[in-house]
Amino acid sequence: MSETPQPRWLQMRIMAAPGTGEAIAEALSEAGALSVTMEDAADDPVLEPLPGEAPLWPHTAVIGLFNEGVDTDDVLRRLAATLGMEPPAAEVSSIGNEDWEHSWKSDFHAMRFGSRLWVCPLGEEPDSGEAIIVRMEPGLAFGTGTHSTTALCLEWLDRHCRPGDRIVDYGSGSGILAIAAAKLGASEVWAVDIDPQARRATADNAAANGVSPVVHSGAPEDLPELTVDCVVANILAGPLIGLAPRFSAMLASGGRIALSGRLQEQVEAVAAAYANDFELEAPLLHENWALLHGRRR
Repeated sequence: MSETPQPRWLQMRIMAAPGTGEAIAEALSEAGALSVTMEDAADDPVLEPLPGEAPLWPHTAVIGLFNEGVDTDDVLRRLAATLGMEPPAAEVSSIGNEDWEHSWKSDFHAMRFGSRLWVCPLGEEPDSGEAIIVRMEPGLAFGTGTHSTTALCLEWLDRHCRPGDRIVDYGSGSGILAIAAAKLGASEVWAVDIDPQARRATADNAAANGVSPVVHSGAPEDLPELTVDCVVANILAGPLIGLAPRFSAMLASGGRIALSGRLQEQVEAVAAAYANDFELEAPLLHENWALLHGRRR
């Protein structure tokens, strides 16, 4: 019997000029990347970040993961058009599961978000006696808190998630936000993602953190009609605008919402879609990224 071929992907590695890493990451996402991450490109030391701060290095490489059949030249042309620059040089390689996972482990260390929430790799302990720890290992559905949008969501959850809350994490990726909510005391969390790889990663990570009974992973069409206390969505601006009616319908009066995944210049358009049903507060900002948050009227 022949072995089932293992899936492979194309990895595009682009060196970012100072101050451009976040914009390149956003553009790769819009070009169809399955995941986007950043890494130290010159072995520069980065001390433990402040709470809620995402570490960026003086020399940063931005890595996008695509399906193996993607037209990389087209991706680079779209990237150049989005950023208003010449097509950047990119190292393109074909990788499998183990290559992807191992490439990140050396750069992922314990990080704190807010006053009590920590994200740590296996085998590393935070220097805090009252830490609430989310254990994560890098994988294809990447999400360990190192991107600004994820960091903003984790810090928001640390401040706003209450014991017994029922929460929807829309665009769950690795499941990091859903797991964090469960660790912070949420009674039920629905982790929603369109990508089967992300849903598998969420289920695996929830099991590794001992919160499988609380975290339910599924596709958008699997989400039942329900009323929840909180919605957290870390996705692109276009889908956020389109989902405003659905989020409004599932939130109880006074329920809280946190919307991340957008650049600061996209805040106004997203806020307009939510203005009728929500009382929005001033956005939380990090680098060139923003998190909109508020309450259901």
